[in-house]
Amino acid sequence: MTRRYWILGASLLRAAEAWQTLFDGKSLTGWKETAFPRKGAVSVAEGRILLGAGAPLTGITYAGTFPRTNYEVRYEAMRVAGGDFFASLTFPVGDSFATFVLGGWGGDIIGVSSIDGWNASENETRNYFTFEDGKWYPIRVAVAPERIECWIGAERVVNVGIAGRQITMRPGDIERSAPLGIASYNTTGAVRQIEYRTVTR
Repeated sequence: MTRRYWILGASLLRAAEAWQTLFDGKSLTGWKETAFPRKGAVSVAEGRILLGAGAPLTGITYAGTFPRTNYEVRYEAMRVAGGDFFASLTFPVGDSFATFVLGGWGGDIIGVSSIDGWNASENETRNYFTFEDGKWYPIRVAVAPERIECWIGAERVVNVGIAGRQITMRPGDIERSAPLGIASYNTTGAVRQIEYRTVTR
């Protein structure tokens, strides 16, 4: 397996394994529809997974094993129609889980839920991003024992230290996305090119 060296943040030199594919572009192999009540339709076509608007949630959850820390996930996400979060990623953080929210609370708030009991609209990861319907956005999330980082395209939009802090999911149906899942809220979203790699010091 190919390994290369790269810089994470300002000073952490890490070795990264090759990217591994989590979506074959043709089926939900390796995934299952998340058991949300009143979920919308999930379909695969043209190399993407379409998450139809639910009432309110629709999503997919990875059915395989996945690292707990020292890894990265990347994928491309599109808001097809709607005004709330789309293709938000729930991911492991050590013994717990968190969610990188894309376009919540009216369509433009991003951030990580939850940190020390505060969701993405309330903690220091809260940020604003204008999403256009029908446009693909590259998303990347990096998890280490001491830090969570998130990118939209080339822009790092989250860089938060988590050592000694409480990381949890926002209570509610979104918890069904764990351990690794992608979900949209009352919004039609799409994802493609889902990959991950492990990262070591």
